[in-house]
Amino acid sequence: MQFTVQRRDILSALQTVIGVVERRQTMPILSNVLIKSENNQLTLTATDLELELVTHAPAVIENPGAIAVPARKLLDICRGLPDDAEIQCTLDGAQTRVQSGRSRFTLATLSANDWPHLDEVESGEAITLPESMLKQLLDRTHFAMAQQDVRYYLNGLLLALRSDRIRCVATDGHRLALSEAALDLDISEATQAIVPRKAVTELVRLLGNSEAEITVWLSNKHLRLQLPGLSFTTKLIDGRFPDYERVIPDDPQNQMTAPRDTIRQALSRTAILSNEKFGGVRLSLSEHTLKLQAQNVEREEAEDEIEVSYDGQPMEIGFNVTYLLDALGAMTQEEFTLSLSGPDSSGLLQAIGDDSSRYVVMPMRL
Repeated sequence: MQFTVQRRDILSALQTVIGVVERRQTMPILSNVLIKSENNQLTLTATDLELELVTHAPAVIENPGAIAVPARKLLDICRGLPDDAEIQCTLDGAQTRVQSGRSRFTLATLSANDWPHLDEVESGEAITLPESMLKQLLDRTHFAMAQQDVRYYLNGLLLALRSDRIRCVATDGHRLALSEAALDLDISEATQAIVPRKAVTELVRLLGNSEAEITVWLSNKHLRLQLPGLSFTTKLIDGRFPDYERVIPDDPQNQMTAPRDTIRQALSRTAILSNEKFGGVRLSLSEHTLKLQAQNVEREEAEDEIEVSYDGQPMEIGFNVTYLLDALGAMTQEEFTLSLSGPDSSGLLQAIGDDSSRYVVMPMRL
């Protein structure tokens, strides 16, 4: 195998797939990237056996072939070369020589025959939607996914499809983020899938805000996306997502309206002296006033007072400040509402003028 490629082309391709490559692998080959050279094109594949990314780069192919090379080492070599560099790669026995100008590198390689591929993706529902729509739905919800929870089905994001809409939901058991968009889908019946956390994180990184149409295939075990120049395939989490609609407050009696940025800044200030382990902040609501309070184990205290629109019953309630900041950070409108039924009830946050997204935060004792 021998090919010549421009640095910018192979660097872009490596940066696209590198997120799948784990630094610590039980199988050495999984720290590699599979490079196939044929028809004046390189095909780069990376996988962790759960998620697979395939992308392409133009190249001049002197001798076609395929080989697995250390992904991060090759990426670092390409990063270190000049912007306009031309790179030549040649397979020499069990090693690949990488040459650019007077720079020469020799990398250990593994056989392409040993490359592990994902299970065959069975046919399923296929939908088409704007790239920016999926990006927006994920941006508004992915932060609420659990991390390494024993309830494995929470370590991912629910993708729910109906004939008239697409919905994304994430929860870690203490908070919930839901966002949906109207979409005319040609599907036979409503369907749901739980996309693993790592796959969602990679999608957030890879998706752009273009209006280009992308295709999503959803089967019982896999989700596949075809993006411009990229094929994305992930296994799905086999489990039952909780009945999330049950925890969304349906008729809270008390509602506060306030400027989003003002509350975010006040929460950030108050959080400086909150308990580092629990991150709790106390909200005291009275007529047209919100008081924020926090304290830590060193008995340090923070207090802030903001004028808001509120005429409900006076109330004190504690929340994890990070959960509130994450929800507010996912909004784009200038004002939002916080709806509460009582001091022991969940809080419902919504942006004014946008009823497509809802955020639920459980209260905490302070």
